[in-house]
Amino acid sequence: MSIEGSITALVTPMNEKGDLDYNSLEKLINFQIDSGISGLVAVGTTGESATIDFEDHIKLIEFFIKISNGRVHIIAGTGANSTEEALHLTREAKNLGADAALLVSPYYNKPPQEGIYRHHAKIADEVDIPQILYNVPSRTASFIEPETVQRLSSHQNIMGIKDATGDMKNLSEVLKLCEEDIKSENFFLYSGDDFSSLEFLKKGGHGTISVSSNVVPEIISKICLHVKSDFSKAKQLDDQIKDLNKNLFCESNPIPVKWALNQMGLIKNGIRLPLVELNDLFKESVKNSLEELNLI
Repeated sequence: MSIEGSITALVTPMNEKGDLDYNSLEKLINFQIDSGISGLVAVGTTGESATIDFEDHIKLIEFFIKISNGRVHIIAGTGANSTEEALHLTREAKNLGADAALLVSPYYNKPPQEGIYRHHAKIADEVDIPQILYNVPSRTASFIEPETVQRLSSHQNIMGIKDATGDMKNLSEVLKLCEEDIKSENFFLYSGDDFSSLEFLKKGGHGTISVSSNVVPEIISKICLHVKSDFSKAKQLDDQIKDLNKNLFCESNPIPVKWALNQMGLIKNGIRLPLVELNDLFKESVKNSLEELNLI
């Protein structure tokens, strides 16, 4: 299966008490699809997976699949630092009908490369669903080395990697080591860093799993569309959102993007502890970015 282009790591709307807001989520899903995105990540990092229990996690994936109704690919966030927990969530995602699963490298317990390899290989062996590795060492204290990516890339159920390192040297190494699987369209590369995603796509990436596309899905979609055929157009669009990309990471994701969506009138002002509302020090800069793009 091929999933390319713009993929939004969607927030999970909540009310002021932190309860899930399915009405707003339905509107967000439709807004994203109407804006031309290729796929949605359900309950990933941006979707506050760390504070959502198993039952709600599974209900949210099911809701994404129901509302999207086959219009875009649904990628379920199913990673965990416990291999058994990740297995459970990935099985549920497959049973619900998700198109793929996104599995973060095990966090906090800092496994060696062999542990990371066995973690992902076990889940891929046991659950027959396309799986995307997720390398985000700034959050996990766990880095998937290019050689480990190469070992996993040939597995029939591992379809790609989301690289949130922002490191083009790392991308180049993965491109080189996984060249055969990439050329045969068995392994796909996704940027997980909005600020460097254009360069990532230019160097051979297949798509971007974006936080900024919560706010500007149409622009991110057009960047992905034009990057190979009209790079100057893609760069022009990317330049328009550089300040937004920067300001949406002024505090830990998804704090700024949820505040931005609230300002746009798309969601209520709800987020779960230990995350809190955007600090007043940053509100003006985020608001200015939204105003510059005529979003508020």
